[in-house]
Amino acid sequence: MAILSHRHHHWAYVWIPAFGAFIWFGTLLSMLLTWVGTGTPRYPSEDGTIPYISDIGASFLKPLFIAGCAVTAVAFVTTLVLERLLRHNGRLHASLRRRESVFSYLAILGSFIGGMGLILLSIFDTLRHQSAHRVFLLVFMVGVALSAIFTIIEFRWLSKDYQYAAQLRRAYIAKAIIASALIILAIAFAICLWRSKNAGGVLEWVIAMGFTLYLLTFVYDLRMSKGIHKHELSEQRLVNGSGNGHGRDMSYA
Repeated sequence: MAILSHRHHHWAYVWIPAFGAFIWFGTLLSMLLTWVGTGTPRYPSEDGTIPYISDIGASFLKPLFIAGCAVTAVAFVTTLVLERLLRHNGRLHASLRRRESVFSYLAILGSFIGGMGLILLSIFDTLRHQSAHRVFLLVFMVGVALSAIFTIIEFRWLSKDYQYAAQLRRAYIAKAIIASALIILAIAFAICLWRSKNAGGVLEWVIAMGFTLYLLTFVYDLRMSKGIHKHELSEQRLVNGSGNGHGRDMSYA
């Protein structure tokens, strides 16, 4: 019974990025359906025919927007902090070199900057505080982009040191694909802000929905702690060759 209970401990961690992704997607979907359901109205801050997320977020749905952004930001930062702690405690593959730990902390810092930007852009809405809103939107995008880049670099180096390289490789490849696509779209979005408001609106919705997928990749990461005891993958045991994964449940079903 104790072993079975231990194998289910990972669900406490997995629910955090999953919950954050659910809240973020639910917030966006609620706002989009509200716009459609009310007859696609034109909002006071709207420049084109397709509203930006912030246009709807500056309306009577502002409390929902703030709450959704706050929960998502906290979940994002907490997920990265938990992943760092699980590596430190040996329940995920430990960092064998200082550079891996450094980039892990930089990823957490990036997530914190991005999270603060997300919360503040929802508070300083585009209708009443347009300049501040755009600054915080930039802070959010840059913070998340930096966090993703640092996370991918950390995963890339980690994958060379462990026998379960295939699992780690899938994790960072998924993150790299999603993050690269979102960064490219973000650049296109910035260009469209000056050239095509409607195209910019579409891109913003796509980027926001894509962020949901990025959050969900961490569910896979934290699931890898399934069946792993504290210190089982610690730095000392891995260096000495004793962290061979005995007793690990490799089923991800």
